[in-house]
Amino acid sequence: MEKTKRYIIFILGLLVNSLGVSLVTKANLGTSPISSIPYVLSMNFSLSLGTFTVLFSLLLIWLQLMILQKNFKFEHILQIPVAFAFGIFIDLCMALLSFLQPELYGMKFFCLVIGCLVLGTGVYMEILADVVMLPGESLVRSIVFRWKREFGLTKVAFDVSMTIGAGVLSLLLAGRISGVREGTVIAAVLVGFIARFIGSRLGFLFNALFAVPVCGQSGNVGHDAENI
Repeated sequence: MEKTKRYIIFILGLLVNSLGVSLVTKANLGTSPISSIPYVLSMNFSLSLGTFTVLFSLLLIWLQLMILQKNFKFEHILQIPVAFAFGIFIDLCMALLSFLQPELYGMKFFCLVIGCLVLGTGVYMEILADVVMLPGESLVRSIVFRWKREFGLTKVAFDVSMTIGAGVLSLLLAGRISGVREGTVIAAVLVGFIARFIGSRLGFLFNALFAVPVCGQSGNVGHDAENI
C-alpha cells in the first residue's frame, strides 16, 4: 500500500513537472537546462518536444549504464518507462497550453515565474515519493557515485553543460542561438530554490505519509531538496 502511494505521488509529481516545463517553455524566454537540448532539437526538426525529451532521456540512461556498469541496478531501468511517461506528459501539457502565446515581455516573465513555481513543486513531489529519479538527476548522481564528486557542484556543472550544449547545437542547426535565453538561467536558479523552500517548510509530510524509504535514495526530504 505504501509503495502504491509513493508511485501515485511520483506520477502526479511527474505530471506537475511536465506542466512546469511547458509553462516555462511557453514563456518563450528559454526553457529549463535539462530540457534545453530537446527544445532546440524540436525547434529545428519535426518531432515534438516530448519525443525529443524521451530520446534524450534514453541517451542519459545509456550514459549511466556506461558510468555505473555493474552498479547499474533495477531502479535505473525504471527510468525508461518514466522517460516515456514524461515525454507524453510534456506533449499533453504543451497541447493543453497551445492557447498561451504571451507577447509582452512582462507577461512572458510572469509565465516563466509561474512555470518555475510549478516545476519546483513537481520536483519536490518526486523527491517526496522517493521511488525513482528522472534521468538527468540520476546521471548526476551516477557521476557523483563513480568519481566521488560533490553533488551540488556536479549538478551546477551539468546544468551549465546542458545550456552550453543547447546553445552550440542551435548555432549549428539554425545559425543563431534560439531556445536558450535568460529564462534558462532563471529557471536553473529558481526551480532549485523553490524545491528547497518547499522541502524546508513541508518536510514533515515525509514522516506523515511514509514509514520508511523504499529505494534508500533519500530518507530525508529536506536534505535531498537541498541537493537539487
